[in-house]
Amino acid sequence: MPFPQAYFDFVMDYAPYLYVTPGSGPDLTWGKAAFAGAFAVDFLYEAYFSPQFDSQSGEIEAKIVELADWILTQQNIDNQNPAYGGFKSAEASTAYYSVDASRAVPALLKAYELTNNVNYLNSAKLAAGTFLYNMQQKPSQLGVHDRYYGGFARAVNDAGAWLNQMDVESLYGLIGLKMLCEVDSANKALYELMVSDAVDFYQQGIEGLCLFFDPLPTGDGKWHRVGLADDTIYDDSLAYALLGLYDNEGYSPTVQMAYEAINSIGASPLYPAYNQAVCWAGYINVVTKALACDYYDGVTSGILGKIRREHDKIAYDFSVKTITEHWGEFMFWGAKHADYSAVENKHAMATVCWLGQLLLNFEPPVTRFTQILNAKGEHLTLYPVIEVGEKVAYGDGVDFLAIVIPTKTEEIPIEPGNLINDFLSLHTFTPLRRQDKIRVKGKDYEVLTVQDFTFKEQVVYRKVNLRRLQR
Repeated sequence: MPFPQAYFDFVMDYAPYLYVTPGSGPDLTWGKAAFAGAFAVDFLYEAYFSPQFDSQSGEIEAKIVELADWILTQQNIDNQNPAYGGFKSAEASTAYYSVDASRAVPALLKAYELTNNVNYLNSAKLAAGTFLYNMQQKPSQLGVHDRYYGGFARAVNDAGAWLNQMDVESLYGLIGLKMLCEVDSANKALYELMVSDAVDFYQQGIEGLCLFFDPLPTGDGKWHRVGLADDTIYDDSLAYALLGLYDNEGYSPTVQMAYEAINSIGASPLYPAYNQAVCWAGYINVVTKALACDYYDGVTSGILGKIRREHDKIAYDFSVKTITEHWGEFMFWGAKHADYSAVENKHAMATVCWLGQLLLNFEPPVTRFTQILNAKGEHLTLYPVIEVGEKVAYGDGVDFLAIVIPTKTEEIPIEPGNLINDFLSLHTFTPLRRQDKIRVKGKDYEVLTVQDFTFKEQVVYRKVNLRRLQR
C-alpha cells in the first residue's frame, strides 16, 4: 500500500512538536513534549526497516538520534528530586507524569538498538527502574496512601507535590518493562514484579471500563470515569491501556471483554455517521452505551492496530482503507464522523505517528472468506448514512466487494408494496450498518439487517439484507 509521503515529511520536519497549524508551523503554545518525540521515534524506527525508505535510512537514523538526544534533555537527573528519572510533560512544565515515562522507554530502547548508544539504555533504565518504580512505591511510603496499591501515581512535580490518581493509561508502560526484561536481565526480577503488581491492580479498572483510581486518604478509594455522572471515557486512554495489557498477556479475557464492550457501541440517532470500525469516538458514555461527541479520535486506529490485526480483521481492514482514502483529514487530532472535517485546525504529532505505523505495517487480511471474496465477489458501492430523520443523507461512495445472493421468501418478510426481487443478501468483509445505502448494478438499496458469522471468536464475514430504495 502506498504510504502518504506527507506523514513521513511531517514527522521529519516537526517532531517533537505536539501540534502544527497548517500553513503557519508549530503551535508554540503547546511546544515540544517528550512523548511526541517518543512516538516519532517509534514511527521512524519502523520506517528505517521498511524497504520503501531504504534510500533515506541515513536521514532517518539521524532524526532518531536527534529526537532521542532531545528526550534525554527532558529527563530529571537530580537524584535528590522526587521526580528523579521522569520526563517533563512538556518542555516548559515542572510536572512529571507516569504515562510520559511509559511512552518514552520503548522509544529509547529502539534508539539504543539502532545506535548502541548506552545513554539511551541508561535513560530507559532510570525512567523505569527508578521513576516508575517510585511512582508505584513512594506515595504509600510517604503516607499519601493508606496502603500499597500497585498502580502508578499520575504525576509528581519538582516540589514534591503528588497527583495521586492512578490512570489505567499507565498500563502502556508494560511494553517498555517487558522490553527491559530482555536488555537489562540483571534487573529482570524488578521489572517483572512491577508488571505483576500493575496488572493485578488495574484489572478491576479495565474490566469496569474506568479511567483512574482515586486512592485514600486524599480520594474516595474508588474507580472513576469522567463527566457529571461518572460515565464517560476518553477513548485513547483505554486504547493505550489495552495495547499495554495485550502486549503483556495477549487477547486475554480482560482485554477481550474491554475491547468488545467499547467496540460494540455504535451509531445512534444523534450520531448516525459513526462507524466504530474506523476508530473510536473521542468521548464514549460506557454506561448508557452511547457516543458523547461527533468526531473520531484518529489516533486510536493506530493504537488498536495490533489488536485488530489479529482479532478484529474486518475493522482493521476497513480502518486502513478509510484512513488511506482520507489521509489528509486524519492528520488532525479529531475528524468529524460525517465528513472527516477537522475539529480544530491543528495537525497532531501523536496521531500522525500512530497512523503512520498502522499504514506502514498494513497487510490485507487473508482468510478463506477473503480469498473467495477476491475471486468471486462483485464490486459494489457503499454510501454511509450520515443523517437520519425526516431527511436522510449519505456520505461519499466507497467501493467494496461482496457476494450478492437473491433473497429467498423464507429469509425475510416481504412488506406490502415490495416484490421479492426488491431484496438482496450480501456476504461481505465490510462493516456495513443499518440504513447505509448500497449501489448494486446501478440500483440503490438500503441495509435492513446485519448478521455476524464467527469462527473461533472472530467475525469472519457479515451477512447483510438489503431492500430496494424507492425512487
